Amino acid sequence: MRSALAEARAAMESGDVPVGAVVLGPDGHVIATGRNERELTGDPTAHAEVIALRAAAERLRSWRLTGCTLVVTLEPCTMCAGAAVLARVDRIVYGAVDLKAGAVGSLWDVVRDRRLNHRPEVIAEILAEECGALLTEFFGRRRVR
Repeated sequence: MRSALAEARAAMESGDVPVGAVVLGPDGHVIATGRNERELTGDPTAHAEVIALRAAAERLRSWRLTGCTLVVTLEPCTMCAGAAVLARVDRIVYGAVDLKAGAVGSLWDVVRDRRLNHRPEVIAEILAEECGALLTEFFGRRRVR
């Protein structure tokens, strides 16, 4: 999660919402990273998780990320939760809960939907306060403007 937090801080420096993600390989080592880049690139799909999953797939030369773990500072949205399911990651670890758009247990629970063919394990609220504080700081600065 500390690596994902570093990515989130870098996103904030470029003007994006501070969300960072890393993909851990089956051996537990970081194989890919990502940070929000929607403002930077103008791409509505440039969420930290999508960027990290794409990089991991490229590195492994396979869209199947079996054995991998997605670690992200904020609970994934529906798009990112769906991408994690489709990538077949074994687990999702996230920091702050997203009551407005979270799709891994708070608002929706895409990853545990029994109608889907893959359901990753979920580990929630790891370093949640630290992850949430970064978001609070970012949005607090924007309200002051």
